[in-house]
Amino acid sequence: MYKIVEKTKIAPDIFKFKVYAPLVANKFQAGQFIVLRPFDDSERIPLTIMEADKEDGTIFLVVKTIGLTTKQLAELNQGDAVADLLGPLGHPSEIDNFGTVVIVGGGVGTAVSFAVAESLKEAGNRIVSIIGARDKDFMILEDEFTEISDEIYVMTDDGSYGKKGFVTQQLLDLYEQGRHFDRVIATGPLPMMRATVELTRKYKTPTIVSLNPIMVDGIGMCGGCRAVVDGKIVFVCVDGPEFDGHQVDFDSLIRRNNAYREIETQKEHDCLLDAQIAKGIKK
Repeated sequence: MYKIVEKTKIAPDIFKFKVYAPLVANKFQAGQFIVLRPFDDSERIPLTIMEADKEDGTIFLVVKTIGLTTKQLAELNQGDAVADLLGPLGHPSEIDNFGTVVIVGGGVGTAVSFAVAESLKEAGNRIVSIIGARDKDFMILEDEFTEISDEIYVMTDDGSYGKKGFVTQQLLDLYEQGRHFDRVIATGPLPMMRATVELTRKYKTPTIVSLNPIMVDGIGMCGGCRAVVDGKIVFVCVDGPEFDGHQVDFDSLIRRNNAYREIETQKEHDCLLDAQIAKGIKK
C-alpha cells in the first residue's frame, strides 16, 4: 500500500507529497520517475521523484494540479493511499564532477531538477541555480535550493519577488559577464527548455533537458511519449527522460502535447458533470 505520509500545499495549486514506497525509495537514482494512479479508475501519470529517503522508505513528489488526474491526486490527504505506483523508471542522470553546473528550473520543473542538483553537488560540482516562477506565490523550493547551491538566482515573471524576468534572461546575464559553465541542466515548460538550449547552443555549453511528454504505460509499449532526438524517434519513458537538449526537436514535441489539450479539457468537464449528477442522485 502506497500510503501518503505527508501532504503540504507549497503554492496555490502545487502540493508536495511524501509517499511510503520502500522498494522505489531503495532503488531510486536522481533523474528517475514513477507512474501512478490516484484511484482505480484514474489515468496513469508520470511524476518525477524529487528526492527519496531510503531509511524510512519514502519518496517525495511535487504535483501541480493542471489536469483531471493531478486534481484527483490533490484530493487525497495524509493517511490515504494511491491506487498503484510503478517505479523507479527511466535512466538515471549522468552524475560526475563536471565543474560548474547551472541548474535552470521553471515552475514545477524546479522540483524535477532538485535530486539531480543535489547529486551533482555531492559529486563535487559548483552549483549555480536559477529558479523561476510567474509570481511570488508560485515560487517553490527556494530554501532547498539555497542549501545545496553555491549561487542562487530567483526570478519572477512579474517582478513580485527576486528579480523580474525569465530564467533565460538571468542565464544570458551570466554569460555576458564572461562566465563559463561546464554543463547546464534545464527542467520546466517546453518553451522554457527550448529557449534555454537555444541560448546555450550559442555558447557551446553541453545542456541536458528532462522531458515529460504524454505518457501512459511508462515501459515503452504505448508509444505515447515518443519524441524526436537527433533526427530519430525515441520513447522518453525508456530512452530518457533526460536527453541532450541541443538534439531535441522541441517544435514537434510541443505540437504533440498540444494535440491532446482539447481532449483533456473535455474529459475533465465530463467527469465533473458525472460527479455532479452522482451527488444529485445521492440527494
